[in-house]
Amino acid sequence: MFSPFAKRTVALAVGLMFSTAVLAADAYLPEAATGKSEVKGGTAKSYMVVAANPLAADAGAAILKAGGSAADAAIAVQLVLNIVEPQSSGIGGGAFIVYWDAKTKTLHTYDGREKAPDAALENRFLTQDGKPMGRSQAIVGGKSVGVPGNLRVMELMHKAHGKLPWAKDFESAIKIADEGFAISPRLNALLTGDRELQSMETARKFYYQADGSPKPTGTLLKSPEFAATLRAVAAGGADAFYTGKIAADIVRTVTTATRNPSDMTLEDLKSYRAVERPPLCGQYRGHKVCGMGPPSSGGIGVLQSLGAVERFDLAKLGQGSAEAEHLLIEAGRLALADRAVYIADPDRLTVPTQELIAPAYIKERSALIDPAHRMPTAPPGKIPVKGVQLVPADSPERPSTSHFSIVDKDGNALAMTTTVEGAFGSRLMSGGFILNNQLTDFSYEDVAEHRTVANRVEGGKRPRSSMSPTIVFDAAGKPEMVVGSPLGAAIVGIVTKALVALIDWQMTPADAAAVPGALFVGNSVLLESGLAKAEAGLKDRGQPVRVGDYASGLHIIKIAKDGTLLGGADPRREGTVVGE
Repeated sequence: MFSPFAKRTVALAVGLMFSTAVLAADAYLPEAATGKSEVKGGTAKSYMVVAANPLAADAGAAILKAGGSAADAAIAVQLVLNIVEPQSSGIGGGAFIVYWDAKTKTLHTYDGREKAPDAALENRFLTQDGKPMGRSQAIVGGKSVGVPGNLRVMELMHKAHGKLPWAKDFESAIKIADEGFAISPRLNALLTGDRELQSMETARKFYYQADGSPKPTGTLLKSPEFAATLRAVAAGGADAFYTGKIAADIVRTVTTATRNPSDMTLEDLKSYRAVERPPLCGQYRGHKVCGMGPPSSGGIGVLQSLGAVERFDLAKLGQGSAEAEHLLIEAGRLALADRAVYIADPDRLTVPTQELIAPAYIKERSALIDPAHRMPTAPPGKIPVKGVQLVPADSPERPSTSHFSIVDKDGNALAMTTTVEGAFGSRLMSGGFILNNQLTDFSYEDVAEHRTVANRVEGGKRPRSSMSPTIVFDAAGKPEMVVGSPLGAAIVGIVTKALVALIDWQMTPADAAAVPGALFVGNSVLLESGLAKAEAGLKDRGQPVRVGDYASGLHIIKIAKDGTLLGGADPRREGTVVGE
């Protein structure tokens, strides 16, 4: 069916290991690192899917081969990921989509971010004595579950861009749910290391054995309950999820949870709507970079970071140099500082989006970067917000997220980043799928100190995100790169570096997806082992470096001048490139 252009690796590298110590040490990182496979890339002439699991990528490619659009393929990919990569995304979570319509030459961005129940109050994650809950205490159970947005946003996209019947896009996922799939090494490792999932009865029965150990790698895992859910939504559209039995089961699950029961109602589900929002675009070295605006901080953060380093000759400094890594770290810290103050649900707060990406403002922020020294503190910029005085507020976002990139034979392109927040979300399951813990992306610690923050919990509000699905256009206005990644608040830095690798260092998508990273997480810099040569130089500049691994999931497509598609899948996960 497919061209034999890519050597695809289902199993990760020999010696795959899971380290709960690494996971515990990195509270800002979601899924633990589980090793690396070989660099994975490929080329195609007609269409391409790059996704986090071979079964999901194959499902999307089958839809494209059958005449479907990138929108149709995205639905197929997402539904299969729900089964084979349940820790990361699914219909119990939300997503952001950037979509290029080649026929109309129009860029669309779709917001499927979850919402808080209407009854939610800003003290949602405070204890009875007014103290902020610990992260795990807040995450596990019903209160952290936001009204899922994934099916509504995919339906919105399908109505605008789909070519095949809605139900057709569900066929691969239904087949896999019925017949089962072999548990992968990565999924087994994450099940082994999770401290909370097996404490939940439904998840324990599904993923674990009688002795409490996870079902072994290679076990055929079937999900008749999820197959029934998919059949209902395939036949009845998204309404079958947001009303009726499926909705009632979700509400029952979260409101009767033994830990942190929720106040979600059937009306919260019924009234949920996905939203098309204006794309956010800026320039970088002659390329037009476009992404998602608020409630995601991703589009703003990527544009700010690229703009802040554009005055430096990154090509000359070279990949892996301490000089280049330092500049990228400092630019990212400045973007995170602005994120902490200004970014929230734009339906509830006036976000100064254009001011934050104005060239003059970015130039002013870039001037704070000293190539020889780390800023003691990365300050937020000073932009007035009408009617409110805001203060910085962290939200230690831990999205256990997935990203996939698609280009179809008509030239339509899609970047979709999708999430259930932390690994296995709230750990609650309903209808055969994991329910998110997205509401812990709100900044609730500051509420205990009576500080006014943009990203506080409010009824019906969408929490802030860092997801950064991105499409890049050449000087002639043609799409040339489709990029995105998971990994929480680190997403902006990962996507920024991938774009620098593609544009400044002229790397292939496969090499850009595998390029070693230096992530600024919490109060330290996590340096991948492949960047060991930069360690001394970074320390000399004052960067608090420690060496470790992480589980990004960059999935990249580059469209060459002659139309050839070049793909790259992140070797840190189980991703693959499929096309023809």
